[in-house]
This record gives sequence, structure tokens and C-alpha cells, in this order.
Amino acid sequence: LLSIVNLLLPLLLSSSTGTDALSMSTSTSNANSAYHNLQSINANNDAYQFLEEVDSDESLAFAKAENVKCLEALGNPEDSELYQKLLKVLENNDRIPYGTKVGNVFGNPKEGLIYNFWKDDKNIKGLLRRTTMSSYVNSNPIWEPVLDVDKLAEKDGISWVSKGNVPLPVSRDDVDKSENRSVVSRTLIRLSDGGADAIYVKEFCLKSKLFVSELPSGGEDDPLANVGFELPEAKSRILYKSRDVLLVGSDFGPGTMTDSGYPMIFKEWVRGTKLEDAPIVFQGEKTDVSVSVAIDDERYRNGHLLETHTRSTSFYTSRVRVRKLRPEHLYAVNDPRRKDIPEPPEFVWLDIPDDSDPYFFSTAMTVELRSEWNVGGKTYKKGSLLYCDFDEFISKGKENVSFSILFEPTDNRALNGFTATQTSSHYVVVEDVKSKLVVMRFCQESKKFVVEGGDEEAQICESDIWAVDRRAGDDVWCDISSFTQPSTLYKTNINDIKTNTTSAIESSAARIKSLPPQYDAENVDVVQKMATSADGTMVPYFIVKRKDTVYDGNNPTLLYGYGGFEISLTPHYVSTQGVSWLERGGVYVEANIRGGGEYGPRWHQAALKENRMKAYEDFIAVGEDLCKSGICKPSTLGARGGSNGGLLMGMMLVLRPDLFGAIHCAVPLLDMKRFHLLLAGASWMAEYGNPDEDFENYLHKYSPFHLIDPEKDYSPFLVTTSTRDDRVHPAHARKMVKKLQDVGKGLWPVYYYENIEGGHGGASNSKQQAFMLTLAYNFLWNTLSNGRSNYDLEDALV
Repeated sequence: LLSIVNLLLPLLLSSSTGTDALSMSTSTSNANSAYHNLQSINANNDAYQFLEEVDSDESLAFAKAENVKCLEALGNPEDSELYQKLLKVLENNDRIPYGTKVGNVFGNPKEGLIYNFWKDDKNIKGLLRRTTMSSYVNSNPIWEPVLDVDKLAEKDGISWVSKGNVPLPVSRDDVDKSENRSVVSRTLIRLSDGGADAIYVKEFCLKSKLFVSELPSGGEDDPLANVGFELPEAKSRILYKSRDVLLVGSDFGPGTMTDSGYPMIFKEWVRGTKLEDAPIVFQGEKTDVSVSVAIDDERYRNGHLLETHTRSTSFYTSRVRVRKLRPEHLYAVNDPRRKDIPEPPEFVWLDIPDDSDPYFFSTAMTVELRSEWNVGGKTYKKGSLLYCDFDEFISKGKENVSFSILFEPTDNRALNGFTATQTSSHYVVVEDVKSKLVVMRFCQESKKFVVEGGDEEAQICESDIWAVDRRAGDDVWCDISSFTQPSTLYKTNINDIKTNTTSAIESSAARIKSLPPQYDAENVDVVQKMATSADGTMVPYFIVKRKDTVYDGNNPTLLYGYGGFEISLTPHYVSTQGVSWLERGGVYVEANIRGGGEYGPRWHQAALKENRMKAYEDFIAVGEDLCKSGICKPSTLGARGGSNGGLLMGMMLVLRPDLFGAIHCAVPLLDMKRFHLLLAGASWMAEYGNPDEDFENYLHKYSPFHLIDPEKDYSPFLVTTSTRDDRVHPAHARKMVKKLQDVGKGLWPVYYYENIEGGHGGASNSKQQAFMLTLAYNFLWNTLSNGRSNYDLEDALV
């Protein structure tokens, strides 16, 4: 959702009312009356449904014609100097090649093996490659190619986009096929046609670097040697149960997918058998978002081997059942190794709140709460992280087990991540959107987590820690960045950074790789401010600007926000943003509006469903605060956002065209009456509501497609999407643009570009990404730059 999001848009003062943008109320209450006053305009909405046919001749003709018009009006990005700069950044060989330790070297079980997926000017679609740990930590690793996606795409005649891979864990492989369970021998390659969420799956041999189907026959000794697992295109979920057993959730035909378009059924598929004959091991309901199956193997922490089945009943609620396994239960039912082994016990449904998330660590079970929980005579706050002994929970029940608090939120503190090594765990706390690391250890004797250290002060940066190999030791990778500080990757042991963790990482950990500065940030300053929303709520936002910025209203200012799905926006380094905006002298602003997770579940839930307008009021409040400060004015203030942030952009267009001078709306959802009928839309009803029941009650208030008003003067508006986006349907963008053109009779400055590939990210390779970014940033910069001068800031602040 975040990879395509950004915001930007300024607007001239309204001439029709005689009032300026800054003196207008941030209230959004007029959205209700606006909708009811536009009944005649909305009477023809069904006429735009032809654009919901993704690949129809008529839809594609519309998209292609609009692409031509867009480039004629805004210019071809490839002719821009910025395009070349961005392409250089995106394909820069000095980027950090983040890697994942996947087992050890074949023939050398003491040497770790690091895998990395790399794109550059020679590997447009990408190259899966590997190197040894000892080579990786050096300045110039020696990489071994594993799978060249460009060559594969050329060979197959399909525009493959890599969607990652799912390795066979060494603990579930056969001893004789994995060098005594030290090497990872197989993986499931996930490939998308053009970048869609739907994937093809092909099993790959990591030793021979061939797809399993391409391996030589094993003859009578091994008749399954070249029989690989392969799946056709679908939104599949897959994992190895053991070497020859796959757990598969996919499209098995009519009635096997949920209303949201995700798997409703999981099967247990044994190598060499037909998938259609595989038994169903778990089934959800048609109305579920999806179902999933997992193997939680905590044996390396002296814990349990568990099989979990999850019904995601909504985006934020689920029901989980679990059972203990013996190692032999991982094999196929008819495998000789299961002879005389009793069947696993029955599944037990976890009696925890439906909106909580359970995790397992050794013998403990943690529970992260999204709502207040009254249990065992105590009340635990929403946003808390609890834990208990798993066996006691199952045997005694929730009312009689002893829960301990691992983390408890406050008004300005929230949990923002929880990861672990073999013996330690660590979580990230955000305090007023600043990061703070906490380090703990799990004591096997007491079965308790003990806090051992962490940061004393929260910092304006993004600090990430994750295990090098969570099954072996406490070594960790650490990555630190900020708005102006490029990412640096470190390697250390968690026990060496317990005190003032972030500072200790920077001063004592081994520096592995650093991203060179991609733009000149020496004179750039970062300031955190608070804006007052319409209901009095204080909304934090960050300003990234030059230290010598003059507060004369003439600074092209880009305001970015997201405000949904409990996703937090924290300070981080974005090379493309620096090159495209800050280096030009622009001001970048990030708004932490409600709907996000910056203050935990309460911040998110404050803008759910009928309260959604709170997020838009927050964003407007930040925009107004920026103008009142003098850093910009409506004609130099822009906004940019994508996905849920695209909905935010659509609302800024229809609610406050007087406040913004240009808006970029990327891969958006905009028709809130039909979103649940399009692709994955049904899965978002927990966020927005059910249009069949809630549209007339409140959803119409934030459905930009239904709020287009012929009496308004709209800001310059660029909408971008992807034909291959099978998450947010491109029809949202298409219909909005077509209606704006029709209602505005071609007079409103509306531009549309639809990338034929790209999926929900909007672009499937570096060249496409550079193209789309250049198009957006040049549109915003040129439009906002034209909004400078001839503006009396003092009058605007009256």
C-alpha cells in the first residue's frame, strides 16, 4: 500500500466567495449535503461501468487515448533530466543489497549463504543471486547468479515480475537431501505476469539452479526427482509442510475463493499426486477475507511444533485454531515414517478476542490487542502486548491463566513492531512518531520475558533490527535511516547493544553497507509540528526543508499522507523524493493523520467507517497550518497519495480545491458505492463499511466519484494507475477521470496515465518506476512553481 503513496497539490484562493482558503473552516460536514445536491449528476453513474472491464477494447482504448493526451499536456518524462536522475538512483549499484540468510553453503555447513534479489540497468526485471556470509560482509561481495528473471521472461514470452520465493525450511527437509539439515535445497518461485497480485508458482532446485521440472530423471531409484510443484495463475498462498508435502490455498474452481478474491480452501498436496485429488485440510466461509495455514516451529527455542489455521473474518478480525504436532506429522499420511505414530490431536480454537493477533515464542504465546480485553478479573488496554504460557492457556483456559504485560501503550506511545532472535526479542515503540527500541530476553526457567535494555530516548529516525538467522544465535542486522540520513546496514549481536541501542549500533556494530547520499541534504532541516484538527485533536506532522527557507509563501510544498489500515508513517530516507523535490528547493511534509497506526489502535479506529472524515479533517488541518505558517500558500501547496492515500487525494479534490494547487492521485479507490464488488475490495469493508448497508448512511460522504460538482473549480489533478493492478481496480481511476471530463466539459485540468503493467505498485521495473515518478513530480513542481508570486500572504492570514 505505501510503496506508491505520496501527496502534493496547491490551489489559488477562491474568487467566487470572496474569502481566502485559510479563513475557511476545516469542517467536512458539507459532504453530506453536497451528495444530496448532486443527484442529477449521479443519475448517470452506471454509464461509466464499462470501464470496469479491465482488458476490454473500449477500456484500453480510453486508457491509451488518455495516455497520449497526458503526455502531450505534461511532456514525456523520458525527455526530462529528472527521469535520468531517478533512473540512476533506482539502478545505482551503490544501493544496499539487502540479503536474507537462507541456510548454509552446499558442502560447507559452517558458512552461511546470503540471497539477494537485484535490479539494475542490466537486470531490468531482476536477478536472484547469492554469496557467502564472509563475502557479503566485505565491501565487494562475489555474487553467484541463481535465477535471471529477464532471461526467463524472454524464454517464456511473458513479462514476468518476481514476487519473491518461499524456501523449504531446513528443519522440514529430509536429512539426506539437506546435508543433515544445514542447506536449503528447494524453494517455490512466485512469478507475476506484469506485476499483478495473482502469481504462478514453480518449484526450484537451489543446488542445481534449475526448476525441478528441468532436473534429470532419477529413474527407478527416485521417480519423483524431476516432479516439481507448479501452480497456474491465481492469488495463491503456499508453504512447505515437508519436502514432499505442500500446503496450498488457491483457486481450485468455482466456490473456492472468498468474496474478496482470496483462497477459501487449503489443501495438503503430496508430490507426485494430482492437485485436484489433494484432501482439503481447512475451509473458511465465502464471506471471509481469506484463510491461511502455518507451521510454527519453535523447537529451536525449546518450544512447540504447532500447526495453525486462520480464518480472517475481516481485515482486522480472525479466528485461529491450533494443534501440536510431532515431527513425523509433517510427512504425508502414507509416508512410512509415520508408521505407528499416533494421529495429531484435534485442533483447539484459541479463546482470544477476534481482533487480536497471537504469536508464538518458545513455550509462550503472545497476544497483541486491538481492543480492550477484560479477562481473569483484569482489564488490559487496547494496543497492549500480553503473553502467557501456551500449555497453561490450553489446559486452564483464558480466565485461569496468568497473563503478563510485555508492552502497554500510553497516550503518546504505541507498539510498532515485534521481532526475535533465537533467545531474545525486541520491539519498536513509537513516541509521538519517533522510534525507540526495547531489548528483552526470554528466560526458559521462569518462562518470562525480561527487559534488558534499549533506547533511553525516542529519536527522529527509523531503526530496524531483525535476526540474521532466528534459528541459530542472536546475531542481528540493524538498519538506521531518517529523512536526511541514508540507510546504513550494520551487523552485531543483540547482547552488545542493550544500552542506548540505536547509539550503540552506530558506534560499535560492524558497518556492512551504507547508501551514499543521493542528494545534497547538508542544508536540510527536519522539524516536527502539531496541527489542530476540527475536533481539537492534535495531529503531528514532519517538515523537511532547507535551513534557509524563507517563510514568504512561495515554497513549492508537497504534503503526503496515508491515514488508513493502521499503517504508521515514520521518518525514513527516500532517495527519489530527495532528488525529485528537496534538491530542487521544495519543502516535503509528512502528515501522521488518524487512520494510521502512529498512536496504536486508538488512532486507527478513530477514523474507521462512519468516522472516516476525521482523517480528511486532519489532513486539511495540516495543510492550513502550513499556509498559516507562511511556508507556503494554497497555490504552492500540493498533495500526493496512493491506494488508500489515493482516496484521501480524491477527497481533497472535492472537499478543498481552494487549499491545494495540484494533486497527484495514484492507484486510488474512489467509487465507494461499488468498491466491494471490484477485485479485493470486499476485504476492506472492515475499514470503510459495507456499501450495501452503509452507503446512504455515511459512505457517500467520502466517495469522491459521487461528489463531483459542476459548480466548483477544481485543482490541477493527475491520476495514475496500472492496468495490471488486481488489488485496487483501475476502474476507480478511469471512472473518476471520465466523469470529471464529462461534468467539467473538458474545462478542468485533469490528466490521466495508466501504465499497462505494474500491479498495485504502479510500475514493474526501474524504467517504469522512473517514468511514473518523473511524470508525477514534474507535474507537481511545474504547477506549484507557477503558483508563486502575486500573493499577499498577510491578507491571506487575516
